[in-house]
Amino acid sequence: MSFFGFGQSAEIEIYLDGQESRKTAEVKTEDGKKERLLLYYDGETVSGKVNISLKKPGSKLEHQGIKIEFIGQIEMFYDRGNHHEFISLVKELARPGDMIAHTSYPFEFSCVEKPFEVYTGANVRLRYYLKVTIIRRLADIVKELDIAVHTLSSYPEMNNSIKMEVGIEDCLHIEFEYNKSKYHLKDVIVGKIYFLLVRIKIKHMEIAIIKKETTGTGPNTFTENETIAKYEIMDGAPVRGESIPIRVFLAGYELTPTMRDINKKFSVRYFLNLVLMDTEDRRYFKQQEITLWRKVRKPNLQSPAILAGTQTLENTAPQEDDQEKTEPAQKEDFLRAPNSQSNDKLNASDPFDQRISSPTESPPESQIQNMTREAGDGQNDPENTE
Repeated sequence: MSFFGFGQSAEIEIYLDGQESRKTAEVKTEDGKKERLLLYYDGETVSGKVNISLKKPGSKLEHQGIKIEFIGQIEMFYDRGNHHEFISLVKELARPGDMIAHTSYPFEFSCVEKPFEVYTGANVRLRYYLKVTIIRRLADIVKELDIAVHTLSSYPEMNNSIKMEVGIEDCLHIEFEYNKSKYHLKDVIVGKIYFLLVRIKIKHMEIAIIKKETTGTGPNTFTENETIAKYEIMDGAPVRGESIPIRVFLAGYELTPTMRDINKKFSVRYFLNLVLMDTEDRRYFKQQEITLWRKVRKPNLQSPAILAGTQTLENTAPQEDDQEKTEPAQKEDFLRAPNSQSNDKLNASDPFDQRISSPTESPPESQIQNMTREAGDGQNDPENTE
């Protein structure tokens, strides 16, 4: 852009070593579009050269120095004027002087730490980029180049299954089980639902993968829920003793690894949401958190620096999660929303006294976990009838 006759008199090109053969990754931009960026891992060296060419042959470019920076940055969309840099490395390419011809400057950031994965969400963006600046008296000439970074994890030593019994008061008791609590991004969720008691008319049941993004702290905390996938696992009314299989392939969905308290700025967590709807269009749900991780790909990781940067998955999840999932299946009651009433309860007897044996027996003294009724989900709620 020219301003009062002054404009950029030079063009900057950043070339990365081995970019013709390096793998790329698809990264979502802030406007929702996607672009392919060169892919790096934690501990890898970022090197290449900066080519600067003059727009007018025979002209001269006066500058106060040329530098290149490697920056890791978190940007909150509600606070755009304040960027949080967790990595900031600077290399001087040239001292103040005059440039009279095309010049190339090599650079190298050796064994750069890249602790977090690139991410663009509803309220936050984490990016890594190279920034070249030609310092001038009137206006600097700047060029940026983004790169993609993936975090890798080794296979978790402990990966217990998830088992739980849930119910809607004394009308419906089911037991659901997922084969694991931690899944890699190309994994398959395998599970089953076993019906112990059915006293309401169920229309259908579905399972959804929910991404929950939490940004900020205190009064500036924002939570955004996004349904990544929805999978109907049953249509129609089941009977007591029925077993419904679950099989969800994760490879086809846009998922990231679970991110917990990234630089104390944001978190990204995933949940399996079991939803059932009765014939009166009342919806009940029960959420269970799962951990997603990006596994090591051995053929692509021969560098000791990359392997040294591989994270141990056991350290990324709260310890209490593993302790809870090693216990036997729990029982909970489904709860209605606070503003709804329930006329579904048929009697006060314990339905588990007459239940048939289930694949995994639970201690009789444990309580049944509650499923939550979605508020305003149907037209036939008792309070809406005339």
